Amino acid sequence: MILRVGLTGGIASGKTTVARTLAGLGCVVLDADEVVRRLYRRGEPGYEALVHAYGREILTADGDIDRPKLASIAFVDDASAKKLNALIHPLVIAEEEGTINAEAQRFPDRDRIVVVEATLLLESGGKQRYDKIVVVDSAPEVQFDRAVKRGMDRQDAQRRSARQMARDMRRKEADYIIENNGDVRTLEAETMRVYENLRRDLETKKKSAAKTSAAPQKNRSKS
Repeated sequence: MILRVGLTGGIASGKTTVARTLAGLGCVVLDADEVVRRLYRRGEPGYEALVHAYGREILTADGDIDRPKLASIAFVDDASAKKLNALIHPLVIAEEEGTINAEAQRFPDRDRIVVVEATLLLESGGKQRYDKIVVVDSAPEVQFDRAVKRGMDRQDAQRRSARQMARDMRRKEADYIIENNGDVRTLEAETMRVYENLRRDLETKKKSAAKTSAAPQKNRSKS
């Protein structure tokens, strides 16, 4: 049995740290950014779609996708961002689904929590694809301070944040919220709390599936 978990949050909210902690606890973690990087390689579907949509000016001299150049074109406004997302998100989702299905087939008798970490998970319709949604949340100024420390321009961070789902809406979509306005130890403790809840959710899903599969057998025995 697999419990599918979507992990998301605003820019520099701490998603990667949470994902790393969950992986250490035994969860299978898929990083949507890593999937995108693979799709952008030459010969991959994402590469072909981007070159077709934006032309060869988004390529480096070596023929690779120039991600800063692409970002300067694709994130000019909401319409541009939506165009890029419409190209890439279906490919990313297909890759993620393929990986999860392969994991299920490889170990059919093993129970697992599979976590997909993605910034725009809810914006791309992720609520319907997962059993549970976990949101990592921080106060906006805390996020932007972190982004600047990582080398990002504050205005760029604010611009990118404005194109994501509003903070209050994202919190409303969550099954679990991990607050991240303190230090790493506090974040790890919050992640552990949510992990224990996810383990219980997995057990609940198993019991529900067992009841569902047992029902037809009872009906047949009565007939």
